[in-house]
Amino acid sequence: MAWRILTYRLAGDQSRHRVAVWRELRRVGAVALQSATWAIPIGDRFDDGLERAISLVRRSGGQALCFDVTASDDVVGTLEALYTTEREAEWIEFSSECDKAEAELRREFATEKFTPAELDEEEHNIERLRRWYRELRSKDLFVAPSATHAEQRLKDCDELLEDFAERVYEARGRP
Repeated sequence: MAWRILTYRLAGDQSRHRVAVWRELRRVGAVALQSATWAIPIGDRFDDGLERAISLVRRSGGQALCFDVTASDDVVGTLEALYTTEREAEWIEFSSECDKAEAELRREFATEKFTPAELDEEEHNIERLRRWYRELRSKDLFVAPSATHAEQRLKDCDELLEDFAERVYEARGRP
């Protein structure tokens, strides 16, 4: 795996621009090495995000420097480990959100709130999790330890949503 290092400086104290750059780099899976210095894998998906981040820096009047990493296996190994640690944290957060979605569905079962409006709300919530899952999966290059568990949590939520949809359908009195 080849890597790039981006370091940048923004003009003055422009927290709005700083946050915009930070959000773009996080979105594509870059790893913060220190303040305003990030490591990012090389590849189409990552290169586009890197270009967007550099563009944000430049539009704010700042300066961005980007370097290809030609380092020892130890350095690349360290970057891969840092990258996987970041993905692991994201998978843990994702699983936590699946837990919340499941708990919400179980509350609806317990209160027998089998309405089309509630089904729409729950479908929207699970679809948000599906999009997040696809985003995380696409940037988890080294398969973080919790990825498999997170995938199962999403499947559990999908199955529970299907059960809920069936109950809503039955509650509407349809054969």
